[in-house]
Amino acid sequence: MISSPRKIEYLKVEPSDERFIQLVKELDSYLAITDGEDHHFYNQYNQLDKIDAVILALYEGEVAACGALRKFEGKTVEIKRMYVRPPMRRKGLASGILTQLEELASTLGFDRCILETGINQKEALKLYPANGYQVIPNYGPYTHVEASTCMEKWL
Repeated sequence: MISSPRKIEYLKVEPSDERFIQLVKELDSYLAITDGEDHHFYNQYNQLDKIDAVILALYEGEVAACGALRKFEGKTVEIKRMYVRPPMRRKGLASGILTQLEELASTLGFDRCILETGINQKEALKLYPANGYQVIPNYGPYTHVEASTCMEKWL
């Protein structure tokens, strides 16, 4: 467990952790609205059985945010299931989760993080570049998806 002075705790948990599952349900409800008709397409690539590691953020003891890692290929890991509950936003939790995920990925022997986000995810499109991620050509299932933006960061 890692803590910071602003009463934020980061916990590494299993993908089966009920707190993570609840946050993912909230995330999926949010994405169903923002992704619209594309939600079913994206959802097939976000199943929890493919998740390898999870970080939860607790803010003053309350479950506030999550993010996960999924091995992609070689020494590349994919950032998945990033979510901060709306009342907890603007507290640095998303950047904190990213940092924790990157440190975990590095510890596990990965040297690059990749991710996909939708063009309607305005907050995400600001968050990732602010944390050192750069836009790359769309990869994998997102190769020809105009509504996707893919990014990477070398660790």
